[in-house]
Amino acid sequence: MIIGAHSILYSTNPDADRAFLRDVLGMPNVDVGGGWLIFGLPPAEIAVHPSDENDVHEFFLMCDDLEATMAELERKGVRFTTPATDEGWGLLVYLELPGAGSLGLYQPKHPTATDLAPGS
Repeated sequence: MIIGAHSILYSTNPDADRAFLRDVLGMPNVDVGGGWLIFGLPPAEIAVHPSDENDVHEFFLMCDDLEATMAELERKGVRFTTPATDEGWGLLVYLELPGAGSLGLYQPKHPTATDLAPGS
């Protein structure tokens, strides 16, 4: 029985990115030993898109109000690597992580599956 999903961000500065997720984004976490933190995520969903190659995966955070979320994160010192754009399916921006590059953040315009119970 599948009980959840585990995403991995690879980073050249994992301590800084762990601190960012913990202190800036306020994600709850458990220390599995030696300061190795695993973070709880908000409800999630997965989509399958067509591709000409395998092993291409993306990870995005979602929010309900992109403008307000960006303002809140900017007050915490977060830098955005792109301006917000309307992609049709949602409003999208990328934020800078200390050592893991950029991370997508978007306000969906599409129905979401985040409230669905597994198996429903």
